[in-house]
Amino acid sequence: MTAPSTAPAPPSRGGRWIQQWDPEDETFWNETGEKVARRNLLFSVLSEHIGFSIWTMWSVLVLFMGPEYGLTPADKFLLTSMVTLVGAVVRVPYTFAVALFGGRNWTIVSAGLLLVPTIAAFTVMEPGTSFSTFLLVGLLAGIGGGNFASSMTNINAFFPLRKKGWALGLNAGGGNIGVPVIQLIALAVIGASGGPRVLLGIYIPFIVVAAVCAALYMDNLATVKNDTGAAVDSAKDGHTWIMSFLYIGTFGSFIGFSFAFGQVLQVQFGRTPLQAAYVTFIGPLLGSLIRPLGGWLADKYGGAKITLYNYVGMGAATAVLVFASMQKSLPLFVTAFVVLFVLSGLGNGSTFKMIPGIFHTKALAKGLTGDEAAAYGRRLSGASMGLIGAVGALGGVGINLAFRQSFLSNGSGTGAFVTFLVYYALCFAVTWAVYLRRTAAKTETTAAAETKPQLSYAEV
Repeated sequence: MTAPSTAPAPPSRGGRWIQQWDPEDETFWNETGEKVARRNLLFSVLSEHIGFSIWTMWSVLVLFMGPEYGLTPADKFLLTSMVTLVGAVVRVPYTFAVALFGGRNWTIVSAGLLLVPTIAAFTVMEPGTSFSTFLLVGLLAGIGGGNFASSMTNINAFFPLRKKGWALGLNAGGGNIGVPVIQLIALAVIGASGGPRVLLGIYIPFIVVAAVCAALYMDNLATVKNDTGAAVDSAKDGHTWIMSFLYIGTFGSFIGFSFAFGQVLQVQFGRTPLQAAYVTFIGPLLGSLIRPLGGWLADKYGGAKITLYNYVGMGAATAVLVFASMQKSLPLFVTAFVVLFVLSGLGNGSTFKMIPGIFHTKALAKGLTGDEAAAYGRRLSGASMGLIGAVGALGGVGINLAFRQSFLSNGSGTGAFVTFLVYYALCFAVTWAVYLRRTAAKTETTAAAETKPQLSYAEV
């Protein structure tokens, strides 16, 4: 990685490449860096937003698919599970595409690729199409999930450590909100007695706009070099996999529930497509809007603390869902589900803020300071974000498969909710044991006993 200059010149945008970039230099940041970073953030959010909409479009397309399509509830849960799976897997190569091609260049490509699953779904969406065809076309939509990983990796490089929680939260929240937006558009289409092809046709011009805006207004950072060593180092680091485990609990819940909420309302509570669509968007919308707040709270109070308390709330909301499911209380069920969505969004922001903080803390423990510590943190946190995002999205696969099995076995989602409750309890225990207990133990030691630097993750 190119070492940052101690006195960076104004960014050169020749060929859309910026040769020097040091956001930790406050003079550089205040004079030129912040304006450039915010512009790239804006259009990164646009592309990621459309990506999320295309990735999750099958969460609403299945609401259109009545008995004439010949699909069982189990078929629909399997379909959405596989779409989620592809979205999780492609996040890994998408992460490293930024370093290979440049953030701007890859955003153009990744936005343009969204035309493939959209046009394919437009072509096959009609009764009589085989389940295998729907499954194959649904798998194509998974590429929309990859836009998150490349966008987060790119924006992570633009912002200083002190601003990452807010910037990453805003970037991810703006992308996540693509889920309720497509659900709202679906509500309007259903309400107007339109078909699924109308919904798909609306998105084709938006995809083109996102790609064109990326070409016109975004930049590549020359300092973000392709570094396969960073990928290997992040994969070897235990914190990458610990944070992946925690991110399954937050983002895995968000994306999994986004795909499943409408189907659960239809199967368990007998709601019509229109009735389900009226409430399906509320949880993802609030969960998306609150994600930047989770990042901001993590900046202010420490990501580990916010994440810990958030899992307490998620566990409580899930316990209420178990009760509501057993009592068949639709109002209580919907309320608790929406609360769980909100908490998953808050936790998404706080957990992702922890990632750069963890690697910066490790840099300081290695004896690095200043620019060297910041460069080390950016290098490993950027690489780890793709892996963490991919594994976290796999939680959405697990949630849809858990619902599928629960409905097959018991005719309700109660069993699935009990499983989620156990997982949130494990996430609480891991967060406390790894990122807070160690800090508490350190305060009990005397200064004289400290013979080497101690890692403290309380403020990550």
